[in-house]
Amino acid sequence: MPGQDAPEPGQALPPGAVGTLKELGQTAVPVAEPDIFCITIIGQIEGHIVMPPHNKTTKYEHIIPQLVAAEQNKSIHGLLIILNTVGGDVEAGLAIAEMIASLTKPTVTVVIGGGHSIGVPIAVASSYSIIAESATMTIHPIRMNGLVIGVPQTFEYMEKMQERVVKFVTSHSRITEEQFKDLMFKTGELNRDIGTAVGGLDAVRYGLMDEVGGIGAALSRLNSMIAERSGPTTAGTNAPLHGGIPQ
Repeated sequence: MPGQDAPEPGQALPPGAVGTLKELGQTAVPVAEPDIFCITIIGQIEGHIVMPPHNKTTKYEHIIPQLVAAEQNKSIHGLLIILNTVGGDVEAGLAIAEMIASLTKPTVTVVIGGGHSIGVPIAVASSYSIIAESATMTIHPIRMNGLVIGVPQTFEYMEKMQERVVKFVTSHSRITEEQFKDLMFKTGELNRDIGTAVGGLDAVRYGLMDEVGGIGAALSRLNSMIAERSGPTTAGTNAPLHGGIPQ
């Protein structure tokens, strides 16, 4: 329980504390149910192809059910999505981004470290997006590896997929399509590639993200959005006001 002292040396740990100690490095965790659900998207976003075991990945088949559960849970009033990803599978990343954008509850994304490649659509998909000053977002064209069939249809497919990404980002942020494509096809910014690495301050200046900040700013913003959605209440009750008349 919160507030309990750590067990004395040689004293047996209470039931369930062994797992907590192993996973979290502490013997006491908060027991109150939070009204904000936190999801972390880290490493490489894994899609239809399983990544090697030494890669740190976020599997889209794990994230999507969590988003559905959070949307259905009446005790959860907002979602905090923390990103530190190098990108990954395009369709898996877009699927996660579309899921976040379609949630009815307030959502805030925080990019800490990096939100690269297909992590960009996920970062802008929420109601409000925040990026750390030291974080970066790499914007580059769609790339393919492995076997590529060199026919016009292949390149048309890549171009259409790239347009999906561009339209999603520009429709969920303040950056223009022209500006985003300029960053995407810029040369000289990245080694052996085309694209741009955008820092935290520049991401806000371009209109890609809403604010420079961290977890504190994200929670403050999310709590204010939850409060605004809840609306005013009457004194001593939780009944919402409609037109100034208690219902």
